Amino acid sequence: MLKENLKDVQSKVLEACKRANRNPQDVTLVAVSKTKPVEMLQEIYDCGIRNFGENKVQELVGKIESLPKDIKWHMIGHLQTNKVKYIVGNVELIHSVDSIHLAKEISKQSVKKNVTSHVLIEVNIAEEESKFGLKKEDVLNTITEISKMPNIKVDGLMTIAPYVVNPEENRNFFRKIKQLAVDISNQNIDNVSMNILSMGMTGDYEVAIEEGATIVRVGTGIFGERNYKK
Repeated sequence: MLKENLKDVQSKVLEACKRANRNPQDVTLVAVSKTKPVEMLQEIYDCGIRNFGENKVQELVGKIESLPKDIKWHMIGHLQTNKVKYIVGNVELIHSVDSIHLAKEISKQSVKKNVTSHVLIEVNIAEEESKFGLKKEDVLNTITEISKMPNIKVDGLMTIAPYVVNPEENRNFFRKIKQLAVDISNQNIDNVSMNILSMGMTGDYEVAIEEGATIVRVGTGIFGERNYKK
C-alpha cells in the first residue's frame, strides 16, 4: 500500500515537472513522517526515499536514533528556541525559521557544535492567523539580519499554503513566494541564496511544482491519514 502511494506521488511529481518543462532532479520529495511509526518510514526508505520531514523535535530525535544514518532529516514544524540544541547538527535543513530570535539561537548552537546550519525562512504568504511565518514585507529585513550571523546559512523560503479543496486556489500564493525569492536573490546578500523553495503539500504539490517548488512535503499522500490519538 505504501509502495503504491509513493509510486503514485512520484509519477505525479514527474508529470508536473513535464508540464512545467522542469528537470525532475530539481525537485526533492520529502516524505512527511510525523506521527508515523519507524516501520513505515523504513518501508519508504527501502523504496529509495532518503529525505524525511518531521514536525516535532522529540519525535525527530527518536527517529534519528532508530533509522539508517544516511537519511536526510528536515525539521518542518514550528521550532521553539529551547529545542534548537537537540537538532542542530542532526538535520539537513530547518524549514521553519520565522524570527530573528530563533535564528540567533540556531547560530549560537551551531557555533557551539562547530557546524553550519542550513535554514529556510518561513513566510506566511496568505497571512493566516493560525499559521506561523513572517509577513511578506518583513522577509527581506529579517534575512539581512540573519545573513550577518555566524554558522547559519539561508538557503531559501518555505510556505504552508492554505488548506483548499481546489489546489488552483493556491497557485497565486506559490507565484508570490517564487517572485519574492527572485527579488531577494537580486539583492545579492552575502551568505544568502534562494536556491530552495519548500512549498506544496499533499493537496497542492503539483501546482507548487509548476510554480517553481524545489521541495514538496508530502505526508498523507504517502503514509495515509495521520493518527494523532497516540
